[in-house]
Amino acid sequence: MTNDTELKPGTVRTLAVVRTGEPGAFLDAGTGKTTDDILLHRAQQTREVTVGEKLPVYLYLDPKGRLTASMRLPKMREGQVARAAVINTTRDGAFVDIGAERGVFMPFAGMKGRVRRGDKVWIKLYRDKSGRPAVTMEVEDELRRAARPAEDVKLGDRITGSVYNLTDEGAFLFTTDRHIAFLHHSETAERPSLGQEITARVTFVRDDGRINISTRPVKQEAMDIDAEAILAMLRSRDGSMPYSDATPPETVKEKFRISKASFKRALGRLMKAGLVEQREGWTYLKQPDDSEGGDRLGTTGQPDRHGDSI
Repeated sequence: MTNDTELKPGTVRTLAVVRTGEPGAFLDAGTGKTTDDILLHRAQQTREVTVGEKLPVYLYLDPKGRLTASMRLPKMREGQVARAAVINTTRDGAFVDIGAERGVFMPFAGMKGRVRRGDKVWIKLYRDKSGRPAVTMEVEDELRRAARPAEDVKLGDRITGSVYNLTDEGAFLFTTDRHIAFLHHSETAERPSLGQEITARVTFVRDDGRINISTRPVKQEAMDIDAEAILAMLRSRDGSMPYSDATPPETVKEKFRISKASFKRALGRLMKAGLVEQREGWTYLKQPDDSEGGDRLGTTGQPDRHGDSI
């Protein structure tokens, strides 16, 4: 931060009211020149002020580039990290609400993916090269330092956190109890977005104090859901699909949004129940009158692979 005597945009300073007028109150800039006095407009006052009173104010530039003041103070200081709302987006970046009179600019270079108005994202407040306040979504180091090890967390506990980073493997969350949580892509039905708040189940507590989480139901319930998804796929394809126990894990993940292990468990359950069967890398719905020799075959004697687009 700048020192306590500098009057720069983005700083909070305690200044004395030296006079009042129609537009509002004027604050002493400390230069001895009335032309340097800083306007505290009536619209930026949270209460009536009097001459001689010393006020903590937030300094910022008005649309004409003049230093002006507001009694609405920001909720975070330079170097701090917080979760804040996006209030507007532009071609060059976005503006984020830190509780001050004006939103603070976040350049594209400080974004991690696309943000929209109303999103609440993790940010850090800093001062850019021109000396103006700005924010960035690069907060991993700060949140790691602020995190607490999950010593009091047990498997199956429900936690709530918000996403601060996305990787090819999954999402990292900072929880309400200040833990770092990892949500693998295979443990959620939908890819989360930055800033999204998620409630999930703890599946593993790591030696380093972090936790792994899942939004999927516990295994038995998940098998029911996964089996229904497989049946829905088969019904949508007239009873056959080119996926089976032999299908590569990446294809299973792409098509069903579950792991290969979950897929095989659900298939096994369906086969045990006599609802499906597998032949030559394909899976088929069994008809009510299917018998041991009653396979559906094409004219060539091979499985009828109609609609075999993947």
